[in-house]
Amino acid sequence: MSALFTTCRAFLSRAAKSAAFSRSLSGLPTYENIIVEKRGKNDSVGLIQLNRPKALNALCDALFDDVNDALDKLSEDKGVGCLVITGNEKAFAAGADIKEMQNKTFVDCASGNFLGHWGRVSKNRKPIIAAVNGFALGGGCELAMMCDIIYAGENAHFGQPEILLGTIPGAGGTQRLPRYVGKSLAMEMVLTGNRINAQTALSAGLVSKIFPTGRLVDEAIKTAETISQNSQLIVALAKESVNKAYETTLAEGNEFEKKIFHATFATADRKEGMTAFVEKRKADFKNN
Repeated sequence: MSALFTTCRAFLSRAAKSAAFSRSLSGLPTYENIIVEKRGKNDSVGLIQLNRPKALNALCDALFDDVNDALDKLSEDKGVGCLVITGNEKAFAAGADIKEMQNKTFVDCASGNFLGHWGRVSKNRKPIIAAVNGFALGGGCELAMMCDIIYAGENAHFGQPEILLGTIPGAGGTQRLPRYVGKSLAMEMVLTGNRINAQTALSAGLVSKIFPTGRLVDEAIKTAETISQNSQLIVALAKESVNKAYETTLAEGNEFEKKIFHATFATADRKEGMTAFVEKRKADFKNN
């Protein structure tokens, strides 16, 4: 028995060292509230899975600290061209952790810039796809809207139910939702707390595609792989240009776009892309 114990302990020790070695090679640590891994061809996709299943992935400060740290590391990884954020089949994120904020005062919120660090997701230079199964309510809906593309599972439900708790959305819900679904539907959702299902979200323009629940993450990764095959430099510029449309007039946006378009002609990837097209071959982008 003693020999067996010693053998098992040695095996577990080697396995632990091997896992640690793999994590150090990938540069991805383990986290308390999320699971992070690389997926897709050549590990070109960074996958972040919210992992508080007992709380339906309720969003707390510690979870966002984990998400922000993982985003920083994946953004620095030159082999990763696109990111996917998901939850589980029951919930993307069912909202903010109410127990964490229940006893906060106005002074606590204002002096501590409460929820301020949640917005870092929207500032990431690499594209982010939200793969939403189940509930995306309150902060969960806001987190999905911080991403660049939203794919929904057939069982997805979106909502901003903060009004039922005596407050309002605090991480972009009243600002992003009208831009995506229009004033009337956004106002109805915010003032009643009513949810919309995946089909309504698709019709309203909140999500771009719906997939069967079990296929959702794989489909998001496929799209992320496609994006990752393009020049990361040009993808970042394209993302910045599209986002500008929500912050400027049409005339200002067109002027910004034209300047970015001109700027691409200073890059090696623009030259490679056009040369490859003329030569009828696949472009070999170097991200510069």
